[in-house]
Amino acid sequence: MAVKLFSGRATQYLAEKIANAYGEPLGTVNYQQFSDGEMSPFIAESVRGHDVFIIQSTFAPSDNLMELLLMVDAAKRASSANVNVIIPYFGYARQDRKDKPRVAIAAKMIANLLSAAGADRIMACDLHADQIQGFFDIPVDHLDGSYIFVPYLKSLKLNDIMFATPDVGGIKRARNFAKFFNAELAVCDKHRKEANKIESMRLIGEVEGKDVILVDDLVDTAGTICKAAGLLKENGAKSVRAVCTHAVLSGKAYENIEASALEEIVVSDTIPLRKESPKIKVLTVSDLFAKAIRKIHDNESISSLFIKL
Repeated sequence: MAVKLFSGRATQYLAEKIANAYGEPLGTVNYQQFSDGEMSPFIAESVRGHDVFIIQSTFAPSDNLMELLLMVDAAKRASSANVNVIIPYFGYARQDRKDKPRVAIAAKMIANLLSAAGADRIMACDLHADQIQGFFDIPVDHLDGSYIFVPYLKSLKLNDIMFATPDVGGIKRARNFAKFFNAELAVCDKHRKEANKIESMRLIGEVEGKDVILVDDLVDTAGTICKAAGLLKENGAKSVRAVCTHAVLSGKAYENIEASALEEIVVSDTIPLRKESPKIKVLTVSDLFAKAIRKIHDNESISSLFIKL
């Protein structure tokens, strides 16, 4: 069966690069918008019997998620053989557990919605928590951003490299990088009273004279990562960089980064930048997703797309 690639409007910029890397043009999706804001996307070409891949991240606003669900439903009702949903950035992933009374587990709810809409397979990159894969009752291909970050970090040729995590929740991710580079690990232990507001932070580990790389899955307001960078410099780090897959960059994130001790923050293009910054370097995940699409369509293992951290 043939492959057809489609994109939602939010991720058109990335989908075009993925399609170019894959070697197939994006299919045509037209949109009707009612005056009250209700949207109606429709696929403008036949997908009957085809292996369909729909590319759309679900960052804010929530219309991006709704658009994706409607496109999945449209492809399913048009008799496509398979509907594969590529979500480079899986929004609402931070709500993956009941951490206080009377809260929603949004990540599970989104998984249910995608399955109900007709998705046969999900592909995402660096989910906020690995266990989110278990929220789905369909196959999930969880790609790893290290595929693009490791070669870049190698190219820097840092002599005294060390890795750090800006909070204890990211220890596993940072430890994987440290093991690959045969480097040491430090932890910035933060205490938070509410979302996006840090009460205090302390450093665990010796960083004096080291080129430290902070590792996280996403950067939102950049408050945590900038505070961690300052703490590392105060404790003698020679340089501090950060690697974060998803550049949410809301609120005063750009101002925080530019005023911080960070030499640079390296992100992917799963989310488009609102503006350029001399301290932000963007690496593309298009080749990673294009290779994954080809392997999935050919029923091949995707294990070669993982750097063994």
